[in-house]
Amino acid sequence: MTDAPKHEALFQPLKMGALEARNRIFMAPLTRGRAADPMFVPNSMMETYYRQRSGAGMILTEATGISTEGLGWPSAPGIWSDEQTESWKPIVDAVHEEGGLISMQLWHMGRIVHPYFLDGKPPFSASETKAPGEAHTPEGKKEFVTARAMTHDDIKRTVDDYRRAAENAKKAGFDSVQLHGANGYLVDQFLRDGTNHRDDEYGGSPENRTRFMREALEAIVDVWGADRVGIRLSPNGDSQGTDDSNPPATFGAAAKVIEEMGLAYLELRQPGPDGTFGRTDVPKQDALIRELYSGALILNSDYTAQEADDDVSSGRCDAVSFGRPYISNPDLEKRIAAGAEFNPNKDVPKSWYFPTPEGYIDYLTLEEEKAAANAA
Repeated sequence: MTDAPKHEALFQPLKMGALEARNRIFMAPLTRGRAADPMFVPNSMMETYYRQRSGAGMILTEATGISTEGLGWPSAPGIWSDEQTESWKPIVDAVHEEGGLISMQLWHMGRIVHPYFLDGKPPFSASETKAPGEAHTPEGKKEFVTARAMTHDDIKRTVDDYRRAAENAKKAGFDSVQLHGANGYLVDQFLRDGTNHRDDEYGGSPENRTRFMREALEAIVDVWGADRVGIRLSPNGDSQGTDDSNPPATFGAAAKVIEEMGLAYLELRQPGPDGTFGRTDVPKQDALIRELYSGALILNSDYTAQEADDDVSSGRCDAVSFGRPYISNPDLEKRIAAGAEFNPNKDVPKSWYFPTPEGYIDYLTLEEEKAAANAA
């Protein structure tokens, strides 16, 4: 007879639309930069990485580019080509072989793409704006440039790119797709009035600023059905220079769209005091969104196991997605069940993005740690 797991609320199954998660400890999207040689194409090292972490209730993949003009991160994977689609299949199969559930996060970076990736051309965004800071490129960091405002043709083409990416994700065998609407990337650039200065039907009121998000979601839902589609939002404070003067109005309008469309799940990026995105002086919006959206709500960022269990137990959310802890703890859910200590990340942040197996697939599981200790 085995002991009951610690933090029992996290080990209850969860139904999200057509999806059935075996626990409520999800793996958050984590950019890892291992799709190297050729750039943007998944590989066998990624297969090992995702297989190792397949005990999560659901894996949300690293942000995955929907087009060449939407991806500006060295060695991040894409899903716009046949080669990329075929290369994702063994990764998905590996997770399924372990009984896991995996959702692809669909990503367009908007103004965060550096011209290095665009043959010297400027990126585009909701409006003519410039992100603060510098972009990561294979030639080192380079200052962001001013993006051009998207035309209606640009918007239509990009929505079509979301549709094609969703179709490719389905061909690759994923269980679900998640629209990346957070962290200052393209959808977020449309949502927030700090970066959306348009005076047409895509700008102005909060409802108008949700239009691009809605159109992207409609294209994805047309491929998948709403019961296998989710979205990620980051409604609290500045993200890469993308901010809003009235987050409750903006993200309340977004939540109403998501509820109306009947999406299976909504993940909110809500950093704590030591988080890497966002301000701590901005009130969290999850309570407002919980009132407006009746589907599965997933909260993310800077959680301990106890805090996650408390929020699921209280009904504040239905699941918690862990990010950085899953980097160094491939069996995070087993450690939580056993009440064990987490491995610390090593060589941070180099190991997060440097395209080698070290700091990626070489972390020991709890069982391996115990075996090594017993052999010593």
